[in-house]
Amino acid sequence: MSADFFLTPANTVPPLEPEYRPAVLCNRTFRKAAEDAGQAVPLIFGMERGDGSVSRYETIAFARDATQSEANLLYAERILKFLLWQRGACTVHVGGPAHIGEYLQTCYREGSLREFDADFMGNSVYARPFKIIVCTPEEVPAKHENTAPLGRHLDGCRIGFDLGASDRKVSAVVDGEAIYSEEVVWEPRQNSDPEYHVSEVRKALETAAAKMPRVDAIGGSSAGVYVNNRPMIASLFRGIPKENYHIVRDMFLNFARDFNVPLAIVNDGEVTALAGAMSLEENGILGIALGSSEAAGYVTTDGNITEWLNELAFAPVDYNPHADRCEWSGDYGVGARYFSQQCVFRLAPRAGIDLPEGGTDADRLKHVQTFLEDGHEGATNIWRSMGIYLGYSIAHYADFYDINHVLILGRCTSGRGGDLLLNGANDILNREFPELAAKINVQLPDEKSRRVGQSIAAASLPVIDQA
Repeated sequence: MSADFFLTPANTVPPLEPEYRPAVLCNRTFRKAAEDAGQAVPLIFGMERGDGSVSRYETIAFARDATQSEANLLYAERILKFLLWQRGACTVHVGGPAHIGEYLQTCYREGSLREFDADFMGNSVYARPFKIIVCTPEEVPAKHENTAPLGRHLDGCRIGFDLGASDRKVSAVVDGEAIYSEEVVWEPRQNSDPEYHVSEVRKALETAAAKMPRVDAIGGSSAGVYVNNRPMIASLFRGIPKENYHIVRDMFLNFARDFNVPLAIVNDGEVTALAGAMSLEENGILGIALGSSEAAGYVTTDGNITEWLNELAFAPVDYNPHADRCEWSGDYGVGARYFSQQCVFRLAPRAGIDLPEGGTDADRLKHVQTFLEDGHEGATNIWRSMGIYLGYSIAHYADFYDINHVLILGRCTSGRGGDLLLNGANDILNREFPELAAKINVQLPDEKSRRVGQSIAAASLPVIDQA
């Protein structure tokens, strides 16, 4: 039996990607094989972050002397990759057969397979060397998670903004009601001058401020990893040279100083989940925004957020080793290439749709969506494929999150696309994962969600000092 025997094809094949290998099916095939062989042993990952908090994920692997033990390597590599981008870590404890931890150490060395991930976690996020410790399951540190409430403050005159790769949105919010909103196309990833970003965001803030008698607080969301309102790394600012990156890193702190108000900015996925929690008045929500990339956020069943990264754009959902690769990380089968306009663009040629030369990504997405609204079969198959990906991936995410609701948002959900995504995902869950379908409610924003909206959720982030 080969080491990749568990790369299981989808039972429901995406019309434009028959070679798709859903992560959830692959993982279940692997674990069932280990159990059926009577050779399953514990495999525990301890994900230690910079503040000393620890996440644990417990699974199984083949015993070292099992015939199929070489399959442990690919399985463990994919699981760790997911955990890193879901939960974050600068030190990983791998408790299980030693050859697994030793293999992962080689993967995350400089110049090796996962150098990007090691550098990102170590240098960009936690500012300390990334390391993997090989140990026994008993030696993996105990779970130590921190959670905190997020947002839901609606008093006063607030600015809420969301920075996407294709457009920037801003709203003026007075006592929880958006009295003004605008959406402006911009191209942050194509601009290497940090002053472009500073100027564009300042325009947005000033426009919203002019619609209110005063500004009491500013809340925002954007893709990337934010620590104390500073972007440690973000795809929006990829084009900015390292020597100038400090300008955008301090940008939001400077805005808070200039307006002399409290400011809070978090990952846009967290605000997506917060918007869902506020509108549904429910918890245990995974928010997935299908925009320029995949953004995700999670509100726990207690109504709090964790210190996890929730950067599912980099987390694998397709185990096909020949799957399309992320241009930034270089890895294959990651969420950004399945749940965003990037997916639309990569599937468009297979659907017989030529993308226009030039123009913005927003223009190119609208071009394909025009075909979709006209009932074009190829365009319809793009969104049908994405709906199938979504169904399998929600089942995959449910192995790592305690989920009651999944809220899907973003440009890719507009028009017919939203219904195709929703129907496709629910069809997969109902037919292949009935136990999850009975528990998880997958939905687009309803009218109440739209009234609350992501901008209001973002605006609700800061606490206004009542003194």
